[in-house]
Amino acid sequence: MSSVIIRIHMSEKALQLIEEQNTLTLIVERRTTKQQIKKAVEEIYGVKVEKVRTLITPKGEKKAYVKLAREHSASELATRLGLV
Repeated sequence: MSSVIIRIHMSEKALQLIEEQNTLTLIVERRTTKQQIKKAVEEIYGVKVEKVRTLITPKGEKKAYVKLAREHSASELATRLGLV
């Protein structure tokens, strides 16, 4: 993928966010900023990002919630990537 994105996180909540809020859940490199995450997602997946929220999990991983712009569908992208 890239040096920013480690992997796409899949769980029941992540699937719910894809369908209801047009949001992808990613595990990212801990040092990266929201701007770097936004740029990486836009370049790698060819979509427009509206907003990025991050948190550090109890395991010490950095999780990013990436909300896509209305004109792009998170469920379409997830299908294209073979996640759904």
